Amino acid sequence: MKIEVWSDFVCPFCYIGKRRLEQALASFPHRENVEIIFRSFELDPNAKKETPLSIHEIIAQKYGISVDEAKRVNTDISKQAEAIGLTFHFETMKPTNTFDAHRLAQYAKEKGKLDEVVERLFYAYFTESKRISDRDVLLVIAESVGLDRQETEAMLDGGRYAEHVREDEAIAAQLGVRGVPFFVLNQKYAISGAQPVEVFRQALEKVWTEEQQSSSLQSLTEEGGTCTDGNCAID
Repeated sequence: MKIEVWSDFVCPFCYIGKRRLEQALASFPHRENVEIIFRSFELDPNAKKETPLSIHEIIAQKYGISVDEAKRVNTDISKQAEAIGLTFHFETMKPTNTFDAHRLAQYAKEKGKLDEVVERLFYAYFTESKRISDRDVLLVIAESVGLDRQETEAMLDGGRYAEHVREDEAIAAQLGVRGVPFFVLNQKYAISGAQPVEVFRQALEKVWTEEQQSSSLQSLTEEGGTCTDGNCAID
């Protein structure tokens, strides 16, 4: 089974959705046969790497609400994160552009380190309050999962993997993805948003069952004109 996940590293529900999917997989008996592929999606491609605004102020401006209302919304999100073992520090978050973070993830995918880098990027932003567009931050993350620092630095400086990010975003556009997280199971079923663990669990069971049923061939003819064990039947 293949699960493709479109997400952005500054999206709180993407991190929550990721963890809920993982919790569903933890109790799924066939989890070893599930491949998860994280795909790139930028919530704001035009976001600046640095801004004087807090995340509360950015949310307030974006949705036309007061800063106090934005703080209440973010407090509620923090509680949802805490319920599944995540810690969000909205007061010290550093809103930023995520394009280079996505390029790093694409590079990590080629090196077999995608899952580790994705988790570290989320953790760096939401829990450690790191600016994940900062070159040194990205290099530390790369090194922490075993990627070569110099090779990673050359990759970031050279602009490589930009086309991979754009390709993922183009596929998302073709699928009509307007928000993240967005999960696609076996290129057939979609789950939008950070759904409850039980929703993910039911989806896993449904897709697995269907996958096993479809793997059995259904005969369109009656038996005849075949050879088995060195003998050929002649009708």
